[in-house]
Amino acid sequence: MQVLQGMQMLFVAFGALVLVPLLTGLDPNVALFGAGIGTLIFQIITKRSVPIFLASSFAFIAPILYGVQTWGIPSTMGGLMAAGFTYVLLSAVIRVRGIAVIHKLLPPVVVGPVIMVIGLGLAPIAVNMAMGKTGDGSIQLIDNDIALIISAVSLFVTIGVSIYAKGFFKLVPIMAGVIAGYSTSLAFGIIDFSPVSAATWFAFPNFTLPEFNINAILFMIPVALAPAIEHVGDVLAISNVTGKDYLKKPGLHRTLAGDGFATMAASMVGAPPNTTYSEVTGAVMLTKAFNPVIMTWAAVSAITLAFVGKLGAVLQTFPVPVMGGIMILLFGTIATVGLNTLIINRVDLHKSRNLVIVAVTLVFGIGGMAFGIGDFSLQGVSLCGLVAIVLNLVLPDELGENQVVDHVEVVEHPEVSTTKSE
Repeated sequence: MQVLQGMQMLFVAFGALVLVPLLTGLDPNVALFGAGIGTLIFQIITKRSVPIFLASSFAFIAPILYGVQTWGIPSTMGGLMAAGFTYVLLSAVIRVRGIAVIHKLLPPVVVGPVIMVIGLGLAPIAVNMAMGKTGDGSIQLIDNDIALIISAVSLFVTIGVSIYAKGFFKLVPIMAGVIAGYSTSLAFGIIDFSPVSAATWFAFPNFTLPEFNINAILFMIPVALAPAIEHVGDVLAISNVTGKDYLKKPGLHRTLAGDGFATMAASMVGAPPNTTYSEVTGAVMLTKAFNPVIMTWAAVSAITLAFVGKLGAVLQTFPVPVMGGIMILLFGTIATVGLNTLIINRVDLHKSRNLVIVAVTLVFGIGGMAFGIGDFSLQGVSLCGLVAIVLNLVLPDELGENQVVDHVEVVEHPEVSTTKSE
């Protein structure tokens, strides 16, 4: 029974899990292997006490795309390992000093705009793919009119399922959008199945060992900050579902360290970074499957599927418009999570200090500001993340407080809860 429940949990996570490698050019079979190994490592570190499944993180889609284009897959994996190590360092700080020090270093006014940059920084890639082009827009892979129809089907089915579906189906909007887009592609006859025929049933995933490039490392470390902070929300969510306080036992320092070591392990073989999946948390709530052993079986199932060669070949046949349509929603959702971080924490942008931090961070990140000396360079998320942290530390709290502000009516709104995009 637990084996079947574990396979069900993997099914819930499957669409999002394989979407990240398909969008970023990584091997989906390796992603399955990385998710399985990462979940098992998480369970070891947390003493198998938390019913959580770890898999590909959406927050790293745009940075991985940029990293692969700029430095190649091996160096990008080295940067992602550094991001995982950042989680481990933060967990050590939390164990010694408590979570308050993290909130001081990374308050909402810093985290919010950085998340927005992650979502919007490479938005043109989503649009290019939705139009049937390569990510950089240089080559038209599929006729523009056909591509727009396919991407629109993927996008609107995903939206429709996420809004109108009930129960279990509400947990798999991405998978629904992918299936709808793929079916539309089949109708247009644009899918080539020759790689599937050539693939063997059993095959080792195309593992890629990391290389360490200082520019890739410095680029990825700030990206890790936002998912690390969101990890707290994930642990609180599963705590509420099961009625246990996992912040105390096994402790936030253990869950964050588990996330970090899982990400490092995944990056060592060429898989995307791992994060806790809110879809699986929703499935746990629906099924009342609170036993962490179920997640062990989900992990074992993921590792087993990683060695099915034809599965990877089928996943590689997905046309770019299918991915592009869903990327439009995903990138926008990530940016909205950043915006909502500012809203629900009531960051006052009439305060000059906050306005300066948010404004400079957004323009540096989205505008492509770069700073470098020789082979060393900072740009994009790495630069804007560092700038946001420094500005928050050096700007006085009273900056602009002596200015007279005309009457401003503040209307209180009930807080809107958001579900993290992986």
